[in-house]
Amino acid sequence: MTLLPHGRGGLVDNGRRLGRFAAIAAAAMMLAMVTGCSSKQSGAGAGQGNGPGGLNENGLGGNGGTSLERFKTGHLGANESGPLSDIQFDYNDYSVRAQDGEILKSNADWMGKNSAARVQIEGHCDNRGTEEYNIALGAKRAQAAKDYLETLGVTADRMSTISYGKELPVCTEDTDECWAQNRRDHFVVQQ
Repeated sequence: MTLLPHGRGGLVDNGRRLGRFAAIAAAAMMLAMVTGCSSKQSGAGAGQGNGPGGLNENGLGGNGGTSLERFKTGHLGANESGPLSDIQFDYNDYSVRAQDGEILKSNADWMGKNSAARVQIEGHCDNRGTEEYNIALGAKRAQAAKDYLETLGVTADRMSTISYGKELPVCTEDTDECWAQNRRDHFVVQQ
């Protein structure tokens, strides 16, 4: 660690210590998310219900659980869905595309009809870029969808966001088509 003189007798870190701190903080955050998510177990199990797609009679129960829960059981796939549809993003972008605005409108309509439902919005990225960059980008993508849904009348207290960055891909090939599938927001209905 090298400290450089700065201003009136103060010292400034040349960036190495801050970089190490950021890496440790990111690792601690990921550990907290994993242990926090894995400790939330319900009696019936995530995504299990009476109806199609793991939904109960009220249309609640999610679309097979969070991506992390589905990944742990080996059931993470691009074609799995519940009552809410995923949206996609362009490379290195977190803007909601026009065609995805229609999907979010449909999702907001469903949420309006199911007022007891809460939704977790998961931000995902493709495997290019660093873990830190992709966690931040996934968070921006999830927040963009949340903000858009708020403009459509869904209250903020019914939505939460989480970023998985590049850690839970639905496709693992290094192709443009595969990367496009991984740049998404996934919506998990919670009770």
